[in-house]
Amino acid sequence: MSKTMDQIMTDTWLDVFTTKCSTWQNNATVSSAKKLLHPKIEEIMSADEGLRAKSEIQKWDGYKVTPLHYLEKIAKELRVADIHLKDESSRFGLGSFKALGGAYAVFRVLSQLIEKQTGDKNVNSADIRSGSYQTITKNITVVTATDGNHGKSVAWGAREFGCQCKIYIHRDVSKGREQAIAEFGCEMVRVSGNYDHSVQQADIDSQKNNWHVVSDTSYPGYMDVPKYVMQGYTILASEIGEQIIDKIPTHVFLPGGVGGIAAAISAELWRIWGENRPKVIVVEPEAADCLYQSALSAKPAQSSGNLETVMACLSAGEVSLLAWDILSRSANAFMILNDQTIAPSMRRLAKEGIVSGESGAATLAGLAAACQNPNSRISLGIDENSRILLLSTEGATDPHIYKKLVGIDADKVVTTPLI
Repeated sequence: MSKTMDQIMTDTWLDVFTTKCSTWQNNATVSSAKKLLHPKIEEIMSADEGLRAKSEIQKWDGYKVTPLHYLEKIAKELRVADIHLKDESSRFGLGSFKALGGAYAVFRVLSQLIEKQTGDKNVNSADIRSGSYQTITKNITVVTATDGNHGKSVAWGAREFGCQCKIYIHRDVSKGREQAIAEFGCEMVRVSGNYDHSVQQADIDSQKNNWHVVSDTSYPGYMDVPKYVMQGYTILASEIGEQIIDKIPTHVFLPGGVGGIAAAISAELWRIWGENRPKVIVVEPEAADCLYQSALSAKPAQSSGNLETVMACLSAGEVSLLAWDILSRSANAFMILNDQTIAPSMRRLAKEGIVSGESGAATLAGLAAACQNPNSRISLGIDENSRILLLSTEGATDPHIYKKLVGIDADKVVTTPLI
């Protein structure tokens, strides 16, 4: 039976946040530099490339700054000064922040191939959308592996820019997410293994067929395109910098996965806020803990778990090498959570009128886990004066799963006033 919002309001959401629900690891290699962005990060995420991405994306039809919510009641419950949450559920109508990265990377790949064939420099997305290069783009195929949201972004970008697209998904991707991607007219390929197996198969097939991989994870021999993906994400941080004027956060909780979004946002916030940059805590599932394991080893490492988690879009077995180059310097701590923390966090956000999916709510779950554990509060420097920034990366990207976990349909969640 579906719950009413009043029934949901009576839930004691913090009961699941025991000292056993999470573990954290402080990062021994975090940079002590304050004001200036670390030169290695600047090399990967140059300011000029970030500005180029921002300028391009802001011209796309449907671009709007996503909302920043002020969570006063939750701040009181967790005994911190204030909490702001960046809500990506409405981004370009695709339901997640991934709309920024995958589609922008498709554009960059196509513009480079067009330049190679025609000699035309500075091709923009409007030129490609207009059909001026249709004879070229229609014969190009872009490919990616996905847990859901990145694939949707790549498929949307391929449709927008007029190229062919194949999306590889693994055995655990829900039918709902598969159907949502397929609606953009791409070819779906389901692989019997896990996410990492789908990445490998997409790469193998692309090499055989001269297709172009547009992945959000980097690995030896594949570094350029993931940079474009991360540059697309930086516009999100630029928006935050314009939305938060006075009280800069002391802590920011970011989602893990392969590390791309956490790397991009932590780097850009460092660039924006300099010596006032917040402490960065990266949150991931205990079953997909490649970043946490990398922090333990002080080098890229594989996940110790089986990758089976309700936080589907954070299920990754291997860290993106470029992301780790950034996070090893920009992140202060890495935290892993059990799956039992997610549904209560989704429900608590629903009480505030915010639709946040299983992976989107991970950052609130991470904050709650940290605040409910006296040891982690001390270790992470969280107290009643802390100002927290959370990133909710997605809305109800699978409506069936959302209703199952929250108890009501996403469209029945009442929107709360925004700041």
